[in-house]
Amino acid sequence: MNIRPTGLSGAKLIEPAVFGDHRGFFMESYQERLWDERGLAYRFVQDNHSLSREAGVLRGLHYQLNPQAQTKLVRVTKGAIYDVIVDIRRGSPTYGKWEGFILSADNKRQLLVPRGFAHGFCTLVQDCEVQYKVDQYYSQAHDRGIAWNDPALAIDWPTNAPVLSDKDGRHPLLADADNNFDYEG
Repeated sequence: MNIRPTGLSGAKLIEPAVFGDHRGFFMESYQERLWDERGLAYRFVQDNHSLSREAGVLRGLHYQLNPQAQTKLVRVTKGAIYDVIVDIRRGSPTYGKWEGFILSADNKRQLLVPRGFAHGFCTLVQDCEVQYKVDQYYSQAHDRGIAWNDPALAIDWPTNAPVLSDKDGRHPLLADADNNFDYEG
């Protein structure tokens, strides 16, 4: 397993060891002991799985407020997405900065999204399936989001006309969003 830092402190790009032959492949998508040895001691409590039928479906930018904030481990099991994280930790040297990554069933990359980051993705092909682990249960009372097209963020999404849920179309700008995250260095 390769663990690569990103430009945003705490976020990691994970490349699992994949063993392939003429039959297909095998990989461990997660192993607690190996993660603990690498200093990634998270206790995941819930797995989520989404299907997006169309290319251009944009889900996000989502996060949960403290004390129900979530760390996410995101991967694609069918298709490909452009996955985006935004640092929303006040006082962080990268506050309001974003990074995007191609995650796909083919490249098998995973993205570790720490607490204090907003997360969203846009499907690049039809019938994308995204699975992710979280270390805190879903809480509707703490569920928040940021506008996908916030001009202050200037995220370079792969579409200008995404397919959005009603909820994702109503998120506020980062400057107006509820946010109780502070950078801890």
